[in-house]
Amino acid sequence: MDIKVFGPGCARCVAVEKTVKEALEELQLEATLEKVKDVREYAKYGIFSTPAVAVDGQVKCMGKIPTKAEVISWLKKQH
Repeated sequence: MDIKVFGPGCARCVAVEKTVKEALEELQLEATLEKVKDVREYAKYGIFSTPAVAVDGQVKCMGKIPTKAEVISWLKKQH
């Protein structure tokens, strides 16, 4: 599983990364977690608002901090 967290590194982006890590630990899943700060990469995914999360190339949220329950639901569907 490939997870990307998009954002410049602000507090909101850090919070999203932490939430994703907690969800992965809770589900005991292995995944590649990448922080994407390059605005050109945002455009490739159609992201215009950060923070954003993509799982296996599919954007799951944009412009908000997802709850851990939301992240868990995405991961379960991908797994």
